[in-house]
Amino acid sequence: MVTEVSDARLNQDLRKDGWRVVKRVIPYLWPDGKAWVKRRVVIALGFLLLSKVVAVLGAPLFGAATDVLAGEGTGPGWLLGAGAVGITIAYGFQRLMNVGFQQLRDVVFAKVGQRALRMLALETFTHIHRLSMRYHITRKTGGLSRIIERGVKGVEFLLRFLLFSIGPLILELLMIGIILAFVFDIWYLVAVLVTLVLYTWFTFAVTEWRVKQRKEMNDQDTDANQKAIDSLLNFETVKYFGAEKREADRYDGAMEKYVAAALKTSYSLAFLNFGQSLIITGGLIAVMVMAAIGVQNGALTVGDFVMVNAYMIQITMPLNFLGTVYREIRQALVDMGEMFDLLGQPAEVQDKSDAGELQVTEGEVELDDVFFGYDAERPILQGVSLKVAAGNTVAIVGPSGSGKSTIGRLLFRFYDVVGGALKIDGQDVRDVTQDSLHAQIGVVPQDTVLFNDTILYNIAYGRPEASRAEIEKAARDAKIHDFIMSLPDAYETTVGERGLKLSGGEKQRVGIARTLLKNPPILLLDEATSALDTETEADIQEALQGLGAGRTVLTIAHRLSTIAHADEIVVVENGQIAERGTHEALLAKEGRYAQLWHRQISEDEELVA
Repeated sequence: MVTEVSDARLNQDLRKDGWRVVKRVIPYLWPDGKAWVKRRVVIALGFLLLSKVVAVLGAPLFGAATDVLAGEGTGPGWLLGAGAVGITIAYGFQRLMNVGFQQLRDVVFAKVGQRALRMLALETFTHIHRLSMRYHITRKTGGLSRIIERGVKGVEFLLRFLLFSIGPLILELLMIGIILAFVFDIWYLVAVLVTLVLYTWFTFAVTEWRVKQRKEMNDQDTDANQKAIDSLLNFETVKYFGAEKREADRYDGAMEKYVAAALKTSYSLAFLNFGQSLIITGGLIAVMVMAAIGVQNGALTVGDFVMVNAYMIQITMPLNFLGTVYREIRQALVDMGEMFDLLGQPAEVQDKSDAGELQVTEGEVELDDVFFGYDAERPILQGVSLKVAAGNTVAIVGPSGSGKSTIGRLLFRFYDVVGGALKIDGQDVRDVTQDSLHAQIGVVPQDTVLFNDTILYNIAYGRPEASRAEIEKAARDAKIHDFIMSLPDAYETTVGERGLKLSGGEKQRVGIARTLLKNPPILLLDEATSALDTETEADIQEALQGLGAGRTVLTIAHRLSTIAHADEIVVVENGQIAERGTHEALLAKEGRYAQLWHRQISEDEELVA
């Protein structure tokens, strides 16, 4: 009983999701302000109607040709007068027109479907970029890409289904049923209706059951794909720990579950196909037996028998199509439901309706009694107040987990503060648009990630409209131009996925050049050299000091030797400011900063020794 209740509830949820998806897709068929889309939809429907009318004329022509050949001329004189050859030619022309109108329908509608596919793909891609850092930290890239891929592919299919399948199918079946009832006998219509009802009930019932299995198969497919992508992204880690077999077993375990779900889906498909064939064959036999009895009794001609057979075949074709379409449409609804769930994910950080552009006149940054925690149970910053004067460099140091990197994320508004305010030139960052905020801040992170494109593209990412001369100047200022020119393809050199063809120091220099080209008034250096060796760090540090000239700089540092020149050093511990002052003043104070400094000096001396 529990299973029955659960299945019933699941079916109800699937139906609700189905209607939700259909409501989201319908506007793509009839969008406001897009007259050309509506015009194409109407013309496509016109061609569809013509194809159905022409299709219904085929069976009488076929039957008449048979009667003429059999010497049983019982049809209209104008038709029989054309002779068997003439009727056969007309029958061929009718079939050609039917196919032609269907193809014209597809040609006219193709642009509508492709427009919808493109718009929905763009909407999904844009929405994902709007989602918060919190979402992207927890996402599974492989599973996400598969959900988008399946969902977008289902758009055009679903639009075609809504426009060209159910309504036109009902119209065609209705026309054939009326012809059978009036030309032959009402019992022919009864037999056809019984067949239709049984077929539709069986198809829908079994397909609903199969949808749950298909959803399980999708989930396992997504999980296997996510594991594969995750393993490939961590290729080096897998090699470091000799975990190739472990990763293969992990992937194979996911694929084993996928295969088990896929087999269930395959077996249930065989059951569905056989059941559909049984019902259609039963209806076909019943109608043909009635027609055969009519021929034996002299009430019908051989041509009538052939005509009935042609109509029954014509009925079974769209019925088989209905079964296929319904299976596919239920799958498309599941796929698109997952994608619309993704689109339904709220963006945690959003612009206010009246948000204005950030106006940076001086570049002063202020944290005013800031409170923040990634989780309510675990506060990170607890009442931090800090002011970075325009053109000054302030370094934030402290042990891991103290909250120093969090300050940088709040400044860029990856998250919003829980309490207090973060301001730039007196403007609360929550009151301005994110685009204008991001345009005024340059970031050099600990690990610069590059696009799998050319060095030119990656540097120009800071300001795409920049000239080649400006790009090369930024590279010179970052002290990487000479290295780039030493490469065989110079600025056209492809850096590989995530920039893996370059060393850490080379990637950092490209990142610095990119930020220099952006030319922001405020600069955030988030442990920009902590992942580099001492010699490379010294070289990069020189470039960073050049980058910070004339700008307000907020440096989040682990290595204290890199920030001794800062105008002010702030020590953050347990989410609060423990000490602040210049390097010399803090050393003289012999407090927490002095402890951190002497510890690092000792560690460096041990490494040298």
